[in-house]
Amino acid sequence: MARLIGNGEHIFAAANNADSFRVLRGRVSVLKKAPYARLMPYLELAGFRSIALIRSSDLRFDILSALVERWHPETHTFHFPCGECTTTLEDVTLQLGLPIDGSPVTGVSAFTDLAALCYQLLGDSPEDGESYFFGIKFIWLKAKIGQLSANASEGELMCAARAYIMHMIGAVLMLDANGDSVHLMYLSLLADLSTARLYSWGSAVLAMLYRELCRATKPKVHDIG
Repeated sequence: MARLIGNGEHIFAAANNADSFRVLRGRVSVLKKAPYARLMPYLELAGFRSIALIRSSDLRFDILSALVERWHPETHTFHFPCGECTTTLEDVTLQLGLPIDGSPVTGVSAFTDLAALCYQLLGDSPEDGESYFFGIKFIWLKAKIGQLSANASEGELMCAARAYIMHMIGAVLMLDANGDSVHLMYLSLLADLSTARLYSWGSAVLAMLYRELCRATKPKVHDIG
């Protein structure tokens, strides 16, 4: 690794010159309760049913920290004494069940009327204290999902399904540095749940994983998504 990296900007070089071992902190925040049974058809329609079955995140951050020390940002591979390896799209689709074919996950990142977008697709709009710039806090999404009644209409079920998917995207699949909210740019892609599965969510998750691994190789970084 020292021969490959060649400078002190990688945690590998810093770890070799330090007495202590840096253990990264994680920002994952899974929903510990199973989704309401009537939500499952809508989650499956959107292509997120497999992700909804994840109940825990028992991650070993000491091992993850050691893996980051072996991550080469230029090749997006782990360098071990036995050779190179990496996480692939096949891993993503086999372990998470996310689609890896289709349109790229991209779109508008700035909105003129955030409240209208939330009312249209989530059935409600968060207060100022429950939003973050162009994002929605996880605590609001959890409350929205928990408020679902036994006699909820189809429209309410679809809004709750979107809230559930948004929480999964922001808290498990594609975390950002905030750690407590998800960007609204993903919500517009869930307007029609039947076409949401036509996006390559798996590719976006893998790209985000690569970005987080590359970011975590910097010695001053202390957390990872």
